[in-house]
Parts: sequence; structure tokens; C-alpha cells
Amino acid sequence: MRCPFCGHEDSQVKDSRPTEDGAAIRRRRQCEGCAARFTTFERIQLRELWVLKSESRREPFDREKLLRSVAIATRKRPIDPVRIEKLVSGIQRQLETAGDGEVSSKRIGEMVMDGLRGLDSVAYIRFASVYRDFSEARDFEEFAGTVEEAGREG
Repeated sequence: MRCPFCGHEDSQVKDSRPTEDGAAIRRRRQCEGCAARFTTFERIQLRELWVLKSESRREPFDREKLLRSVAIATRKRPIDPVRIEKLVSGIQRQLETAGDGEVSSKRIGEMVMDGLRGLDSVAYIRFASVYRDFSEARDFEEFAGTVEEAGREG
């Protein structure tokens, strides 16, 4: 594993343990070149996934990109980071086990919306504002109204 500090090619694993949700292995490493310590995560990848974008482009699925999107939506919200990690891991697992190596970005967006709806209504609205491309304050009002109605019904 290449050192993120000095670029040295070799590092030594000092500690390994499963993450809290058990979906990855967390490894503490020490660079053999500069002695700096850093953490890596090792995850199971069931299959190579490709995302079909709306412009007919394909790009490899990027778990970190998905995690960043959810993190932005949930920023400054009282949500345990473990729940966010479980949401992202759950989405990735569903995509990998679906049987198809290609998934539309629209499908991923809908899965995130479904997950955030049950996690936090503010994060749900934040994500929806970008995903559905809200252009006016009125768009927020209308969408927030549907969230409130759903909350009263459930």
C-alpha cells in the first residue's frame, strides 16, 4: 500500500479489525519509508458495476462519490455516522446483488432518496433539491409539503 505522505511503496499492517457494520476491514498501517501511520479500508466487491449517466455515458461505480453525496445531504444533522455508512453499504450491496453490471444514475438517486426519507427529513429534502434540480424556492415548498403529508400519514 502506497504511503499517502511520502509515496513509499511499502507499509506494514499494525492492526486489523472489522468496521462497526462488519462490511469492511479497517487496517492501521505504518510506512516503512517515513514511519507515518495511516488507515485503509478493505471491502468486498461482488462485481464490477457501471453507472449509466443521463447523457448516455458510462462510468465505474464509485462508492466514495455516493458516500460524499449522502454526507453533504446529512451535514450538520444529528445522524450517527454509522447509520450513514450502513445506508451507503446497503445501497452498494443491493446494486451488486441485483444481477446486472449496469445501473442507471436515476436508480441510484431513487435508492438514496428512499434511504434518506427514513433517516432524516431535512437530509431527504436537501438531497432531493440537487437530485431533482430545484430551481426556485417554490420547488422546496412543494416538495417539503409532500414530506410533511407523508409524515402525518405514517
